[in-house]
Amino acid sequence: MIDLLTGKSKGKVYLVGAGPGDPKLITIRGMECIRACDVIVYDRLASPRLLRYLKPDAEKIYVGKLPDRHTMKQEDINQLLVDLAIQGKIVTRLKGGDPTIFGRVGEEAELLRQHEIEFDIVPGITSAIAVPAYAGIPVTHRDLASSLSIITGHESPDKLDHSIHWDKVTLATGTLVFLMGVAKIGYIAEQLIKNGKPATTPVALVRWGTRVEQRTVTGTLETIEAIVNAANFKPPAVIVVGDVVLQREKLNWYERKPLFGTRVLVTRARSQSSDLCDRIEELGGEACEFPVIATRPISEPTAIAQADAALADADGYDWIMFTSVNGVDYFFDRLKKLRVDIRQFHRARIAAVGPRTAEALEQRGVIVDALPVKFQADDLLVGLTDRLEPGMRVLLPRGDLARDVLPRELKARGLLPVEIDVYETVIAQDQDEAVLEQLREGSVHVITFASSSTVTNLLEVLRRMGVEQPLELLRNVDIACIGPVTAQTAAEAGLTVTIQPEHATIDGLIAAIAESRIAHATE
Repeated sequence: MIDLLTGKSKGKVYLVGAGPGDPKLITIRGMECIRACDVIVYDRLASPRLLRYLKPDAEKIYVGKLPDRHTMKQEDINQLLVDLAIQGKIVTRLKGGDPTIFGRVGEEAELLRQHEIEFDIVPGITSAIAVPAYAGIPVTHRDLASSLSIITGHESPDKLDHSIHWDKVTLATGTLVFLMGVAKIGYIAEQLIKNGKPATTPVALVRWGTRVEQRTVTGTLETIEAIVNAANFKPPAVIVVGDVVLQREKLNWYERKPLFGTRVLVTRARSQSSDLCDRIEELGGEACEFPVIATRPISEPTAIAQADAALADADGYDWIMFTSVNGVDYFFDRLKKLRVDIRQFHRARIAAVGPRTAEALEQRGVIVDALPVKFQADDLLVGLTDRLEPGMRVLLPRGDLARDVLPRELKARGLLPVEIDVYETVIAQDQDEAVLEQLREGSVHVITFASSSTVTNLLEVLRRMGVEQPLELLRNVDIACIGPVTAQTAAEAGLTVTIQPEHATIDGLIAAIAESRIAHATE
């Protein structure tokens, strides 16, 4: 759109509902708007984890509000959206829940229209239905409630009485949902009883629903204020009034997951963390990505020359042994760059450490001949005793920080290992400051380490971020290591390893974390 006064192109504003808190509950359209924008304007009810999907150069503007203070007045937010769009920027205004349900989207859209700025309203999943659902409370039920009212509770008693017709609301619908009404729960309960609701009507309050901090209390209209005060229950929370609350006893699914309430810090490279993060979240936890390592193709000229020379001798190997998914990925990338056909390795049999490494090979049409039971590089040779003969040449495509145990054992058996670096590991940059704040607040429960380099790099990254005593910061966090080598590195660094799986796999690590958290919950 062209501004007729300036002749310049105007931007566009997307007014987007971020959903109730769990970042995976945002709509596909909402995610598209996040990825496309030049500037994102967001508040505290929108998950900060959504910001990772921004373009690298996108600007972030926080305009959130806290119960005791306003970071930016609504009128100023409205004008900010106009100003950014006039500058020609694509703006995503990210709001918690749905922007049309007490989200003041009408005020923002109206000012944009006055300035002839194009905008889209992108609906989101409202907390009024999603948060009760995550607490096992359906807001409607064929036998209990066939209608629903969504009511604001974030007003003074005088304003509540002016904006809410208590006599009509009380009797008109089966389920009442109040948003932002924790501080007024006593007054709300009093008015509902006064206007005809039985004092025994069930009530539930769900705080930070769909997030790792979700907490639920239940009672009745006559008891709920005392229960809320005794529990020191704070906003933000959704209040549900009606017989549907009783369904929670049967339908409470989310809070029963083994990792419910657990925030797990994932230190793996971002390119490798998705599988681990998905498994954590399937079990009800929150995966908090904080990559401390990054991998990249080798850059040192001598290492490049050695790798290329070894790969050019493709038909000279009896075995190729892969010890990681990265080794597989970068090996094939290098073959492609050199225009070396994998069929030139026709003499070689293939060994892999771990099912993920084997799977990475199978995705490329290569079936492994050997896979160790314990999934450690040190154990790779245990099952190959009868298949290895002195004089055999073994290609080892690995990273620059790989341990020397495997090549040393091969040499001791009379074989001829050829080690090549196909990738190098570096300290990742641009960590999220919000994660550091969570560590300081004590809201991270478990830290996972999938390699020795993640241990040493995390401590170094924390020092670079200004943490003088990183070991002290991590003292009360459970340390989960994928295998004995990583656990030894952690122990030598001064960390107390509390979780270690029997099998050194991601699935084994997740299972060990779940067992540990369940044990904590029953203590």
